[in-house]
Amino acid sequence: MPSTWKTGTQTTIDFPKKKFPLCRAVTKEMQGSPPRDQKQPLSPRKRLVSGACYLQTKQVLNTTIPERLLARERETEAISRFITDHISEEKPGSLYISGAPGTGKTACVERIMEDMKEKLRDAVIISINCMSLRSSQAIFCSIADKLIGKGKLKCAKKDFPKKLERKLTSKGPMVLLVLDEMDQLDSKAQDVLYTLFEWPCLINSRLLLIGIANALDLTDRILPRLQARPKCKPQLLNFPPYTREQLVAILQDRLNQVSGEKVLDAAAIQFCARKVSSVSGDARKALDVCRRAVEIVESNVRSQTAAKPTVKSEPPETPAQSPGLKKVGLPHVSQVISQVYGDRMTSSSGCDECFPLQQKLLVCSLLLVTRHSKVKEVMLGKLSDTYSKICRQHQMTGVDQSECLSLCSLLESRGILSLKRSKEARLSKVALKIEERDVEHALHDKVLMGSILQGGLP
Repeated sequence: MPSTWKTGTQTTIDFPKKKFPLCRAVTKEMQGSPPRDQKQPLSPRKRLVSGACYLQTKQVLNTTIPERLLARERETEAISRFITDHISEEKPGSLYISGAPGTGKTACVERIMEDMKEKLRDAVIISINCMSLRSSQAIFCSIADKLIGKGKLKCAKKDFPKKLERKLTSKGPMVLLVLDEMDQLDSKAQDVLYTLFEWPCLINSRLLLIGIANALDLTDRILPRLQARPKCKPQLLNFPPYTREQLVAILQDRLNQVSGEKVLDAAAIQFCARKVSSVSGDARKALDVCRRAVEIVESNVRSQTAAKPTVKSEPPETPAQSPGLKKVGLPHVSQVISQVYGDRMTSSSGCDECFPLQQKLLVCSLLLVTRHSKVKEVMLGKLSDTYSKICRQHQMTGVDQSECLSLCSLLESRGILSLKRSKEARLSKVALKIEERDVEHALHDKVLMGSILQGGLP
């Protein structure tokens, strides 16, 4: 039975927490209670109720791998079938998964491997994020440590590939090797990537390779030798960007996990999904925008209530909204998009206004640097320095290096350039993915951009 206590003419009932989550009403007004001025601040208990709603909402809007993946049924089925068929038949093979950041590539693979634990119990599973490696050659040492044991492969590092080749073609269980951010293994002669994709083609090989990267054409553009050896060419699977409807479904599915009243307004969810889908279709970005909007509202509520004295009277219950629970609306989401992401969140349709000026300047800077140095890949530090000089030369406001990296990420999602991230931002490598003659068409602004390109390096 719930316990009760009286405060004047009001009776408060403490219900068990299991039946009535904290986000729901925890008080009940007795008939005849005096009305409360709506501008009066909330009691500590009511502030706790609304605070719990914001906390739960922020928790479900995290970017960790969810229990279920929406709008990726086709891709999930394809990966599951690939793994099942090859493991059950003990047949080697390779699969290359591509797609823009935030489209669920890694999440799908990790969720599938978690769900297939029973089927994979006899296989050796090795999962490596190539971003954590110091160099492309370090991948062989990392594989050896996980396959044989740390430090147990006794030979020179240059001999690791041959030693591993003999190990993978000898008798033993199937080896499932998952390489996330595989494009980080790009090297001058592409020997590392060639070796990895050729391993499943060796006689008696027991390697099943799954590579994950952003670049759609990695195997065609970087590894042309594979075209001459059909057996070595991996199966390809592309993850398209999420659509507006899919992003809405993902956000609503997360928010439905919160007990009690929903914090985010439906219009705010639609607005966020529309903006994010128009640029990149990045689900992580949509979750981040909504989470930041919740933090803004939560901070506003906390500062307002802290500035006023606490009163003991409790507000009347209304069916539409819990007392004091300020919802996250469209203005809050718009504020996050404007302040945090700025021009990066504008639409990517064909019009000139939809391709922000800072992105145009960055592409122009990259083209100038590649022309001058006659190399395809440019360090982000050098690109950022050139971009800053161009902005000063033309008396325009630029962005700092961290924002420059963010702009590169967006241009990567649009397919204009490729980005190989490094632990140190300045050492990240940037390269154009489109032909130079197509750059002017993409930039639209022939006058300003043409003068920058003709002027050469500042």
